[in-house]
This record gives sequence, C-alpha cells and structure tokens, in this order.
Amino acid sequence: MNTIGYRPTNPRELTRAGDRVSFLYLERAVINRDSNAITATDERGTVHIPAASVGVLLLGPGTTITHQAITLMSDSGSTVVWVGERGVRYYAHGSSLARSSRLLEAQAAAVTSRKARLRVAREMYAMRFPGEDVSGMAMQQLRGREGSRVRRVYRENAERTGLEWSRRNYDPENWDDGDPVNQALSAANSALYGAVHAVIVALGCSPALGFIHTGHHRSFVYDVADLYKADLTIPIAFDVAAEEEGEIGPVTRRQVRDALHDGRLLERCARDIRRLLLPEEDPESDAQDDADMDFDNVSLWDEYVVSVRGGISYGDAS
Repeated sequence: MNTIGYRPTNPRELTRAGDRVSFLYLERAVINRDSNAITATDERGTVHIPAASVGVLLLGPGTTITHQAITLMSDSGSTVVWVGERGVRYYAHGSSLARSSRLLEAQAAAVTSRKARLRVAREMYAMRFPGEDVSGMAMQQLRGREGSRVRRVYRENAERTGLEWSRRNYDPENWDDGDPVNQALSAANSALYGAVHAVIVALGCSPALGFIHTGHHRSFVYDVADLYKADLTIPIAFDVAAEEEGEIGPVTRRQVRDALHDGRLLERCARDIRRLLLPEEDPESDAQDDADMDFDNVSLWDEYVVSVRGGISYGDAS
C-alpha cells in the first residue's frame, strides 16, 4: 500500500485518552491498515477498527501486524502492547499520545523527594480508603491497612458468590494450575494493567517510577491499577468463576472491557494521575489536556530560569 499521500495527524485532532475505548485484545489474526482504520483478519473474516478510538491494542500470540498498521496507531496516539497467551504477560509497548514532558517531570520530581513521594503514596491510599484519615500514617501502617482491606474484599466476594477462597495464587508459567477464581483474577488484572499502562504512557508519564511499588519497569502501573481492583477486577473475577460459562480468559476480558467502558475508567484514570502528580491544578480542566498533548514545543533548560525558547541561535551574531 502506498501511503505517501497520508497527512500526519495534528495532535489537536486526536481523541483524548479519557474518551477512547479502553482496550482491544486480538490474537491469531493479521493486523493491517485500511485508510484511517486498522483491520483484523482471521478465518472468520475482516473487522475494521477506527485507530483513533482505541486506547490500547493488546496483541496476543499468533498476531502479525504490518508496518502501515503500526504507523497508523502511532500517528493516532494509540498504544500497542504485546502480551502473552490470554493477555496475562506483558512484553513491550508502543508510542505515547503526549507531546509534553510536563507530567513526567512532575512524576520524577515527586518520586525523588521523600516528602513528595510520601504525599503521593498517602493520597493513593486515601483514594482506596474513602472517609479515613491517612495523613499521619507511615508506609508500614498503610501497607498493613491495605493488606487487611484486600483480604476482606476477597472474603466478601467469596461469600457473595458462594465460592471457596483460600489465597491469591498466580503462576504466569502455569495458567491451568490455578483454580477458576485465580485464573479469572489473573486475566482481569492483566486487562486492567494494559488499560492503565496505556493511560500512563499516553499522558507521557513513566510506567517505572512508582510511589508504592518500586524497582520494576511497571511499578507505577501497579500503583495506579491497585486503585481500582476492589471495585472492578475482583468482583468481576468472582462473578465469572461462579457463572462457569465459557473459557475464563476471554469471558473475563470481555467483562472487564465492558466495565472499563461503562465506568469511563480511562477518563477517571487520567484524572486521578493528574490529581496525584499536579495537586495544585484542576484535573477537570481541558487546558490540561492541551498542555499534556501539545504540541512539539521544544525549549532549552536554563540554570537561572525554568526554560528559554528553542529553535533560536543564541550565538554571538558578530
């Protein structure tokens, strides 16, 4: 296909990260491009997918994607993530929607300051414990509170669905060894991680610079995803395991996808990240979206002022 005539998309024309479909999982298909849509072809036929409406494309085993499809996804600011069987392993991801380093700089500044990092960590725990004052708690206390809360959530969902529950048991090397609840939890959390990862890189943040988790290339992904598990992936996993209808992996992914879309999780996630990293600004402001996406503005660092304009010769004209 000759694509010489395609005009690169202006960032202002792109769909905001929070307004996109959360994720689309494909496996054993050929991914190509047709105009401004990507196509997925398997033995059942071909489906056209508007690239700019997808937050993250999860590519599972058996997928082949063309250079033109990747070009379109990159131009649309959609993240492509290569994952393992049933979507439970992460391998790599593609481009970012952001054209600004503003949020990344705020993230790096906060994670390298003990006081600021503790503020963000406490705020994350406060979002999980509505109505509780965690402002004076140390990290050890917060971890203990969170552990008790998660055990209670598992127990409550087991009682609600009538399922037996002992503990979380996840082995990425042996999916079939887990019981139905643990299989569903693995599939649900993997889908959630993919969507959260897409929002993080779309906003220009680093998936690696976590505030509660640390030392892993997806630490911040786990931080943010943990904000939503009790209300989202854990109930879905227990429901899927209790219903016993169809293969657990695909059924769980579809239910998580629908819940992410109906609950507008991408929008909520983008708002929460801004609230955590830029607490002094209004996370609802459209101006923030422009600042985060806009717009190939390269400045030069200066030790006396924040920055000076780039693209200018500062040499002595004489």
